[in-house]
Amino acid sequence: MGTPENKDLLMQHELAVMEGILESKEQYRKIVKAGIAKWVKDFQEGRIEIKTADDLKKLIEIDIELQKDGFD
Repeated sequence: MGTPENKDLLMQHELAVMEGILESKEQYRKIVKAGIAKWVKDFQEGRIEIKTADDLKKLIEIDIELQKDGFD
């Protein structure tokens, strides 16, 4: 078994990795939210037709996945 110091180092490393993942998810959500806002604006201005709503669906699905708590 490892020493208490090694266990502490491992835990600190795992926490740092988890913090990095959370920060990345926050950044990705900002990008996705901007994409959703742009899609809605383009739709409102008539540049997007309903038949292309799959793009919005994909953005929403990505946003939902990023909001999940797990680190899958």
